[in-house]
Amino acid sequence: MSDKTSSSELAYTHKVFNQVPPLSGHNLYAGDAALCETVEHNGGHWAEDDLQRYGEVCGRPEMIERGYLANEFKPIFESHDRTGNRIDLVRYHPAYHQLMQLALSEGLHSAPWTDPKPGAHVVRAAKYYLHSQLEAGHGCPVTMTFASVPSIRLNPKLAEEWLPKVTARGYDSSNRPHTQKAYLTIGMGMTEKQGGSDVRANTSTATPVGDGAYELLGHKWFMSAPMCDAFLMLAQVEKGETPGGLSCFLVPRWRPDGSKNPLQVQRLKNKSGNVSNASSEVEMRGALGWLVGEEGRGVNAIIEMVAATRFDCMIGSSAGQRQAALQAIYHAGHRDAFGKKLRDQPLMQNVLADLQLEVEGSVAITMRTARALDHLDKEQEKLLMRLGTAVGKYWICKRTPHHAYEAMECLGGNGVVENFITARLYRDAPINAIWEGSGNIQALDVLRAIGKTPAVLLAWYDELEQSAGADPRLDSAVARLKKQMADMDDLEYRARQLVDQMALTMQAHLLVQGGNSAVAEAFIASRLESTGTHNTGCLPRGLDIETLIERGDPLSV
Repeated sequence: MSDKTSSSELAYTHKVFNQVPPLSGHNLYAGDAALCETVEHNGGHWAEDDLQRYGEVCGRPEMIERGYLANEFKPIFESHDRTGNRIDLVRYHPAYHQLMQLALSEGLHSAPWTDPKPGAHVVRAAKYYLHSQLEAGHGCPVTMTFASVPSIRLNPKLAEEWLPKVTARGYDSSNRPHTQKAYLTIGMGMTEKQGGSDVRANTSTATPVGDGAYELLGHKWFMSAPMCDAFLMLAQVEKGETPGGLSCFLVPRWRPDGSKNPLQVQRLKNKSGNVSNASSEVEMRGALGWLVGEEGRGVNAIIEMVAATRFDCMIGSSAGQRQAALQAIYHAGHRDAFGKKLRDQPLMQNVLADLQLEVEGSVAITMRTARALDHLDKEQEKLLMRLGTAVGKYWICKRTPHHAYEAMECLGGNGVVENFITARLYRDAPINAIWEGSGNIQALDVLRAIGKTPAVLLAWYDELEQSAGADPRLDSAVARLKKQMADMDDLEYRARQLVDQMALTMQAHLLVQGGNSAVAEAFIASRLESTGTHNTGCLPRGLDIETLIERGDPLSV
């Protein structure tokens, strides 16, 4: 060792530089041009101040940290207490409960039901989109609680007792009967081992015991958020020699008399993503449940809940895309490589602009569907919503996993490390594509809806007609869609390709209507005019790339 080199100097191998500081303290709403514009375009302008406020809340460092903690410390299941009493308790990290409290206090589970007015669903969707960027898993009970309201209303007696507590703005995580709580959450249990998405194959049975009550016997293979206060479930009604058919029931965790309802959790799923949210396998051993809707019409009773959960899948996946894109754009703006910022390098610009372009289309169709939800009293909007949730859920959720991967790649090796949010976004991305009906189920549901009610397709075409003549490439794409939809040969075999085109033409139309020519031109040129399969970052030449990147920059304001 040289006399001039001290031992303390040898302790330092290098200085850390050219690493990107964590992104926090930004306003998620103010920095999201696509969201701001589409909220106003779809009737949510009256909530501008509230959305600005909540965008700032969701950018706070402590809120972002809660998302990390809720995923680092997974839920733990305890079947019995220390003296042997059955409790079916799932313990979460406090950060999970803090996120739940935030979501429910903001009315993300109930605002359009308790304060219905023009733009209510649009504003709720926008706030949920901001909130979901903090953490996706706890959104499951928030969504199911929100979506349960139309179904529970089918039983006026249940609605009177349950809905005031279901829609109240507050959160009570305690493990006790619903009669002792002021705030309630609702879950759902439909999937069984032998049937999966084919719920008519359910074997669980329900036996009437009087006064609208039934006892359920059977199992559920997937029941998310098992600490909810009650669950909407499907079971086959048994009445001696005359079966009553598949019916819907509200099944509480505790009986009204305070005893434990025998709805018993067997174990929690060990999932690759969505890990902050417990998903369970349960058995019902004579569990009390109350009929929702009519006997034998369980699918009809729960279908509105399913439609609402599919819509929230659109919101959640759009939010995942947005968070992934903003992380990539932020990173590229702070990282030097090969002599200049990543953001200034042409090929990276192509990738970043393409990531943002995907977000633009996803937000546009999500908020248009929210506007339809706000106007279900209009037949055109009701028909549009019927296809919109299936088409949008299929397309946005299907596009998100690859989008998350491409954004992760922009961060290089850091992107796959768990204390960077891109790794979590990637793990969570496939969940919405599978939950509430995977891609094939959505595509076939579109065909089923068109076959049952042809007017839904005409409503879709009427919406597209508003952009007729705006761009010949869009006109050609719509004409091709109509020709393909009129071809009845091998319809099921071609279902995905048809729904792909329905989604792309609708997104292009909505972006044209949105009024930003740079966005609309880029979308049409890359999604409608270009042919063949291509990766992210293959945008054609001549587009306004810088405008797209600027619109995605979280610090652009």
